[in-house]
Amino acid sequence: MLERPFSQLPKVRILGRTTPAPNGPILWHTGSGFTCRYTGSALWLRVSADYDVLEPWLSVEINGAWLQRFPLSRGVNEICLFQNMQAGTVKRVRVLKECQAYPEDPKHKVQLLALRIPEEPMEAFLPVPEPQYRLEFVGDSITSGEGLAGSKEDMDWIPMFFSSIPHYARLTADALQAEYRIFSQSGWGICSGWNNDPGHVVMDYYTTVCGPCGDPTPYDFSTWPADAVIINLGTNDVGAMHQPPFYDPQTNEPIFQQKATPSGLARVSQAVSKALHTVRQHNPDALMVWAYGMVGTDLRTTIEAGIQQYQAETGDLKVYYLPLPTADPDTVGSRQHPGPLCHRQAADVLTAFLQAHLQ
Repeated sequence: MLERPFSQLPKVRILGRTTPAPNGPILWHTGSGFTCRYTGSALWLRVSADYDVLEPWLSVEINGAWLQRFPLSRGVNEICLFQNMQAGTVKRVRVLKECQAYPEDPKHKVQLLALRIPEEPMEAFLPVPEPQYRLEFVGDSITSGEGLAGSKEDMDWIPMFFSSIPHYARLTADALQAEYRIFSQSGWGICSGWNNDPGHVVMDYYTTVCGPCGDPTPYDFSTWPADAVIINLGTNDVGAMHQPPFYDPQTNEPIFQQKATPSGLARVSQAVSKALHTVRQHNPDALMVWAYGMVGTDLRTTIEAGIQQYQAETGDLKVYYLPLPTADPDTVGSRQHPGPLCHRQAADVLTAFLQAHLQ
């Protein structure tokens, strides 16, 4: 077998917001990974991982079929993606990280090192076609894929119950022949996290590669101009309105609490407008869609008010509110999160909307 580092594989496309590194790109987010078109008979992956308590998981697709899903061990992992297949036929390979980055585990990371191939010419790698569109998804646990693996009774908050495959972002992108990127954090929100932590605001880190826990360097939006940015936030802000205040860990004084009062909801609307200003600043030509409702619709009018405020301030009409189907007992997954059926329903709605609005 010949081993080729990813730096020597220009026809292999890296997916997601990643960190370049001498030994290979570092993956942080749900749905990050790589894809290639390859005509050899076997393909192995060398990938390194680290973590303390929250292990990374990967999934492997061959020709669109989901064939493997597994956790990575600490250190270097040697993964057989396939072998003994017919040489000369094109295999479409996609390897995706199943789970988000975890601030709770600063060691958590995945690094792509190399591909190992039989002693075949490098021409066995074929170019990957350019995508029809580029779609960016910004969100919370729903967009991180929480609840997409496991049974309805499974309630442990662990990476095993996250997935990127039956995911509304992947399903939407595949239906539109698009490439997608995800920026999300479980439990985070528009104004605070589910527990009123004001430091857990997704958009505060949107301009970084992975500011919450991996790479705080500025993200270069020009390298991957999005055609649409889909924001799915608000669920945790509703939860925060039913939680006690967040206390300063140093002084033990209450410092923040969301409330479903006129002033509290107006603050959320203002944060929605601010978020749209940030997205537009870095994506001047993108369609912006605030897609919401997979876990309740309590903030619909509040989010719509924020969109209207942004439009009044800017005159920007390329921003929309899109209601998504709400998970019910038949479509819920593990951890009382939307399951694969709900994600499929959401993807169908979002696909139809983007088909009608993208030029």
